Amino acid sequence: MKIHVVRSGDNLWRIAQMYGTTVNQIVAANGLSNPNQLVIGEALVIPPPYQQYVVQSGDTLWSIANRFGVALQSLVEANRLTDPSRIYVGQVLTIPVTYHTVQPGETLYSIASRYGTTVAAIVQANNIQNAALIFIGQRLRIPEVPKPTIEVNAYVTTMNEAGANLVAPLTPSFTYISPFSHGVMENGQISTLNDEPIIRVARNNNVAPLLVLTNFVGRRFSSDRAALILRNPDLQNTLITNILQTLRSKGYTGLNIDFEYVYPEDRENYNNFLRRMVARLHPEGFTVSTALAPKISADQPGLLYEAHDYAAHGELVDFVILMTYEWGWAGGRPWAIAPINQVRRVLDYAVTAIPRNKILMGVPLYGRDWKIPWVQGTYARTVGPREAVNLAAKYGVPIQYHETYQSPFFRYTDESGQQHEVWFEDARSMQAKYDTVKEYNLRGISYWVLGPEFPENWPLLHANFHIRKRI
Repeated sequence: MKIHVVRSGDNLWRIAQMYGTTVNQIVAANGLSNPNQLVIGEALVIPPPYQQYVVQSGDTLWSIANRFGVALQSLVEANRLTDPSRIYVGQVLTIPVTYHTVQPGETLYSIASRYGTTVAAIVQANNIQNAALIFIGQRLRIPEVPKPTIEVNAYVTTMNEAGANLVAPLTPSFTYISPFSHGVMENGQISTLNDEPIIRVARNNNVAPLLVLTNFVGRRFSSDRAALILRNPDLQNTLITNILQTLRSKGYTGLNIDFEYVYPEDRENYNNFLRRMVARLHPEGFTVSTALAPKISADQPGLLYEAHDYAAHGELVDFVILMTYEWGWAGGRPWAIAPINQVRRVLDYAVTAIPRNKILMGVPLYGRDWKIPWVQGTYARTVGPREAVNLAAKYGVPIQYHETYQSPFFRYTDESGQQHEVWFEDARSMQAKYDTVKEYNLRGISYWVLGPEFPENWPLLHANFHIRKRI
């Protein structure tokens, strides 16, 4: 999948012609509400010029995949099919096969380079006898580039049917869904959560729901609440029994523990808590995972970091989620939410302490709008990626891109004369993150948090990866 950065004079018709696709496909892939409104510097994902196929009597998805020589999973992902066994006569399917019409001056080498494949693969896919002989106007099939298979988690904070409606259309993109959160109480009980509609939608669409356990008190992580639990094995046994009961009764498939701001002196207590949890949950068939602060060394100081023992977690639990975001936090100075150079510093340390096949890299689905000049004690407003682009359009400012951070940003002045600086995510910044997951050979990614509009992310995700399903 290509990414086009809008330049002065661009319009969707010209962009579609440039890439051999249609305006409607670009609009749909990017969720554009106003196709006539583009922003200089806006990043658009460009869907490949795939062909369509109308399902005939007797067709199965397997037979269609064989007919066009594509992987069954690619067909499922291209059409966001939740049940591959259910297709119907007359249904229009997108066939994820790319074709290229040879232009003057092109060679098989230049074509292969353009699509990230090899001359040999194109020769084989098209039964070409002489690789030096291709002609202008010849239509070549471009073979599918192999994609790694990863696991994808997403946290969701919207509950009830509204949360289920948020999750439902995105289920082909997830291995796990994590309703946030169940807080641990002083007596070893856990707080209630109206998560049943989300769990139902998840299980009906082969997504594994995870119970998220936090040391939340009110709306904040409590070091004291964590200490109360971690220093009392009897209270832990009560808690684990209550968690098991909830896992079974609600249909969760595993537990994700997100204990933050744990006192440094409770580091080994936390490790022992995980040992008890794994010993009780694994025999029952439940997974155990944790969310970890983004550390760059084992002895990194600070209340957020010291009790998170990367090596112990990497040994004990099924997988960990690295919270590689929030450098640009709401109460701090304007900055990229997840600058890729900082993310890589965390990964450089993490892979020395945790097996790569146990690491999910955290990825933000949001941005922030700061008032500038920034004043200590003020807080930025959270914005979604689509909302950020709309802000740039409203105030007529171009979007810039920071190459070191691999993040888009812009500045604008509102109606009152107040200046603002906005950092957010777009297709370019997400592609940089997906490339990092591939480079480090990680287990996958974990999104925080579902809700902000970011339609172009999902086709980009599927263009990069196959998504593993656990149920």
